[in-house]
This record gives sequence, structure tokens and C-alpha cells, in this order.
Amino acid sequence: MEKLLESTNINESTSVSQDDIVVHLYKPNGKFKGVQFQADDTQAIAGEVPGSQVQVDLPAELLEEGEQNTILFCVLSSIPHKEGHNVFDGKMYGISVYNKSIGGLQQPINITVTLHSPNSTEVPSCTFFNFSNNEFSTEGCHTDWRTKEGRVICSCDHLTYFAILMVSPNPSTSNPYPTGHAQNLTYISLIGCSISLTFLLFSILLFFIHRQVQSDVSKKVHINLAAALILLNGHFLPSSWVASLRTPSGCVYIALMLHYSLLAAFSWMAVEGFHLYLLLVRVFNIYIHRYLLKLGLFGWGVPAVVVLLVVIIDRDAYGLVVLPPSGNSTNSTLQMCYVRSEAVKWASVFGPFALLFLCNVCVLLLTVRQLVRLRLSGAPSEERRKHGRVWRDASSILAISCLLGVGWGIAFLSFGQLSLTATYLFCILNSLQGFFISIWFCASRRSQSEQTHSGTNTHTQTHSSTN
Repeated sequence: MEKLLESTNINESTSVSQDDIVVHLYKPNGKFKGVQFQADDTQAIAGEVPGSQVQVDLPAELLEEGEQNTILFCVLSSIPHKEGHNVFDGKMYGISVYNKSIGGLQQPINITVTLHSPNSTEVPSCTFFNFSNNEFSTEGCHTDWRTKEGRVICSCDHLTYFAILMVSPNPSTSNPYPTGHAQNLTYISLIGCSISLTFLLFSILLFFIHRQVQSDVSKKVHINLAAALILLNGHFLPSSWVASLRTPSGCVYIALMLHYSLLAAFSWMAVEGFHLYLLLVRVFNIYIHRYLLKLGLFGWGVPAVVVLLVVIIDRDAYGLVVLPPSGNSTNSTLQMCYVRSEAVKWASVFGPFALLFLCNVCVLLLTVRQLVRLRLSGAPSEERRKHGRVWRDASSILAISCLLGVGWGIAFLSFGQLSLTATYLFCILNSLQGFFISIWFCASRRSQSEQTHSGTNTHTQTHSSTN
């Protein structure tokens, strides 16, 4: 029936109603800028229906410029009962475009269904019917249940037949944060990233002003990490705003650059660990031909290759990501531009970071062991007891932890009872990582300047006494 209705030669939009089905065939007139359908038990039209039970909003990207394909919207009632599935109100909502397969939309379609006083033991779940295995699936669909407004909004990135299933709450998949915490975490991240971005830019400026610092290989490695964090913060901050603009090309750019800059930051954290290992463990025979060039190729080149492979393999991997709201919050759904494919996230972000974290923690432990051994073997006992030296060692360890990205490992604790506390720590520490690095960079530069000044004064005094 769907193929028959879609292929019907019509010159204008038409509505059909018979028994348990209402259908509207929409014929675009001119440039397609999106359309809104509403329906009740007796009619479905492109416009307003008094007392409508469902509203469907289709984005402009559904049809390319010049396309006039017929769009079909229908509501099927009295759906036969399927064992193990409780279809809300016994209805399915079908949306399709004649002679065109729609999937991977940057701007999702929104299906808003009135849902008053549901069973308190069940929650709605937006699904589509997969005809290949005759099962309902949630893939590509997000559920935004607004209990106080008495409605549920299904946001999906493809067209097919949709239904709302009433299911038992699943603690493992529901948002673990009480209402309001998701918004607090968002504000913390935005404020922290803004502070980090400002201080990192200041650190880069200092690096180019002072020539003595530019000759230090370690400082050059630090500055590359700072540059990667600038890219990361610079693309994370406008991500939600770009997502709200509903511009597919802009969202894809932000998502791609956010992925690249995150991988670049991880790569330079790995470089920091490797460089520190050479300095502290392999003190002798560490000359490497074109050392900085090779580090740069790894730090900036490997992430570029990964992103390029993702684009080649799956062009729809980047785009709009809809984040679930806290609990049953009626706040607007959080959105950002990032990697949409879970497989890509695991293969290119979670997996490599787990390896990076393991290696850098080992480097940190070796560093602590070297510091302890140095203090015990070389410094007099009264010197070891001085608070100043202990404070400097502790500060060095914290700074090195920041450079190695150890704080990102808190993500491994964001499960179970520690999830909320660990997530707050994760957002605070990692959004301010650039700020901490900048403070350490400035402090180490000041210490180096004082040592240089002290050495100059000693040389002057010695020269004067010999004369």
C-alpha cells in the first residue's frame, strides 16, 4: 500500500482516511524548507489539527534542491499485539519519501506524541520497526520524555515506521544523574574550558616572546600540547551553539575538528610521557635524529590519519549528537556536534586512551621513584625535612600528572556509586587542564629566570673579586 500511495501521480497534497489508517501525501511546491504534519484518529494534514495526538517535524535536508519527491505520512491504529512489546495506544507512525532512502540525517526528525498519565511502572521508549528481523529497535532514535508537559518527543535520524513502546525502566541505560546535575556539569565544563583557553593563549604568547624558552626541547613539547588543548577547547565551546543552528555542514566541521583535536591532545600527552621517560630513565645515549620532527609527525599526523580513515569508511560518523536529559527533566535536550558512531568512539577514542593512560601512569610512577631515590641518596637529612623541598616535589608531581593527562583516567571511575562524584571531578580537572599547565609553564619559566639571574650575579661577583 505504501508503494502504491507514494507512486500515485498527484499534483498537490492529498489526505486519505480509511478504517484504522490516516494518510497524508505531501507534494512540495518550490524549494523544500521542511514541513510539519499533525494528525488525530480521523485526519492527517500538513498543518494544524485541533486536538492533534501526534506532530511530526521534518527537516529541510530531507530533500535536496530541485527535488519534488512525494512525502508520505501515515498513522496506523490497532497494531496487532506483538509478544513482549507494549505499543503505546496501539499506533505506529510511518514516514517515507518516494524513490529515496533516508538515513543518517544531521537534523533529526521529531515525532511528538501526547502521553498523559502513563503507567507509573513503565516509561516510553522511541523505537522503529526493523523489517529485516521483525523486531523493534532504538538505534538512531532518542527519547525525550517530558512528564510535566504530558508528551514524549522522539528524535530519529532516519525514516521508517516508528512506535512508542512502554517498557520497564532500565537502570543501566537511564541517565544516572538526578535532575539538574547535567546542566551543572555543562556550565562547569564551559567555564573551565573558557579559563583554560585564555591562559593557554597567554602561554603561547610568552613562548614566542622569550627566545631562551624556544631553545628548550621540553618546552617545545609542552607548547605543542598547549596548542592541541587550544584546538580542543576552541571547538568544544561553540559545539552546542553550532548544533542549535541546525546547519549540517557547520556541525560536521565542528564534530570532525573536535575529534581531531581530542586525539591530538591524547597524542601529545603520550609524547610527554615518552619524552619524560627518556629524560629520567634513559639519561644517556638518547640522541634521536630529527627528534622534534618525529614527535610532531606522531602528535599531529596520527590523529589526522585516524580522522581521514573515519571519513573514508563512514561519512555519517560526524554530526549532531543528542544527549539524554537528566531523569525526567523538562529542560531542553542537550545537543552537541561530535562523533555519532559508537564503534568509532571505542576504536579511536576509548581504546587508545586506555593504552595511553596505562603507559603514562607507569611513567608517573617511575618519576616518583626517581624523585624519592634522588632525595634519599643525595640530600642531607636536614634538607630533606624542609617543607619547601617537599612542596616543590609535590608540585612537580602534580604538574607532571597534568601533562600526562592522568586526570582523564577519572572516567574509569564514573560508574556505580562513584559516578556522580567522579563525573564532577572529571569535568572540573580536565576542563581546567589547560589552566594548570599554563600556571606551571609560567612558574617554571620564572624559576628558570631566577636561576639564570642568580648565576649571572655569581659570575659578576667572582669576576669582580679576581680583579
